[in-house]
Amino acid sequence: QVQLVESGGGLVQPGGSLRLSCAASRIFFNMYDMGWYRQAPGKQRELVARLTNVGIINYGDSVKGRFTISRDNANNTLYLQMNSLSPEDTAVYYCNVATVTTMYWGQGTQVTVSS
Repeated sequence: QVQLVESGGGLVQPGGSLRLSCAASRIFFNMYDMGWYRQAPGKQRELVARLTNVGIINYGDSVKGRFTISRDNANNTLYLQMNSLSPEDTAVYYCNVATVTTMYWGQGTQVTVSS
């Protein structure tokens, strides 16, 4: 069973930074597209950033220029560097991997941006 474990969330002041990590196991990490999504209370889950297995990157419009997605294939880890955080970024952030047949999700990590 594929496992995705997120970490790095927490409480941060507006303008601050956080780096999220997603450790993947039981999967050939470098073969698949991976991404970060988020879900705020009362809202639908939305794409934050996506990185394909050939290096193509897509960002959600609200995070362009502030967030950076990257992956370390040797350590089976996906990262999300988040800068210039605002209260609107408050959400549960989920790691995702998309195989040919299945979407896998982590348990999520809470990010709260508040003064």
